[in-house]
Amino acid sequence: MKAGFASRKNANRDAEMTERRSVRKVVCHRNIREKQAICLGSNRAKSNANTKYDALFVLCVDTRFHPIKADIAMNTLAVSPLAPLLDRLFKQADAATSPAVAEMSRDERLRLMQSKTEYLDFYERMKDLWLPVSRETGHLLYMLARACNARSVVEFGTSFGISTLHLAAAVRDNGGGRIITTEFEPVKVARARQHFAEGGLLDLVEVRAGDALQTLALDLPDSIDLLLLDGAKSLYPEVLALVETRLRPGALIVADNADYSPDYLAHVRSPASGYMSIPFADDVELSMRLP
Repeated sequence: MKAGFASRKNANRDAEMTERRSVRKVVCHRNIREKQAICLGSNRAKSNANTKYDALFVLCVDTRFHPIKADIAMNTLAVSPLAPLLDRLFKQADAATSPAVAEMSRDERLRLMQSKTEYLDFYERMKDLWLPVSRETGHLLYMLARACNARSVVEFGTSFGISTLHLAAAVRDNGGGRIITTEFEPVKVARARQHFAEGGLLDLVEVRAGDALQTLALDLPDSIDLLLLDGAKSLYPEVLALVETRLRPGALIVADNADYSPDYLAHVRSPASGYMSIPFADDVELSMRLP
């Protein structure tokens, strides 16, 4: 019995000495960091950081035990394969030309952009043009989708998929979800799908081919976090009406080139509409579905 007591006593003494050595290491490291920041792996502890958590972090490193790991900020936009893909696609978009559009006068283009009956013919004539969002608007889409933790997104106007890639990157970084995007031009549908596959985001995107007034009339998610309007400007009010009842409270609506849809702007800016809406940058209307 005495032998057992002595054994426990020795074990306790050894544990106490181990703890003291660990504490001395922590104190030593904290003294060093008063003069110089140290890097531990990919995480940097600064001399003016919270000493309580600094001590815990250093102790974990000293004992080779890592119960706490700093989160690594995810930004799929900034890494391969998406970053070089977007660079290439923006360059291709800038270089694209359309003889059919060049033959139209400015007044004719403006009239067709605002037509609710000739929009299919107009955008078929513009099929060679990419009509993408700007780089700044693409980053805005990513940031908004991340900020509202969007998992369910609807997009009107896929084109070659540049805006969709920004939204899909955000959904990926939010933990996954579903993007429904619609485009009536078959060539653009096929190319967009190729781009989604190349960017590693195809599993998140459902491309619906056809007129949005039909493709978005059925089988929508019960709750939509974000809506992007970037197709035929004249149809913005009609497309919003199709998805309006599915927008969750606080859902965001981004309308690119909304100045070409005065009816849409009048609706979302009306105090009785159920939205809070402001012009954002030069060509974007940002709206929020009020609770």
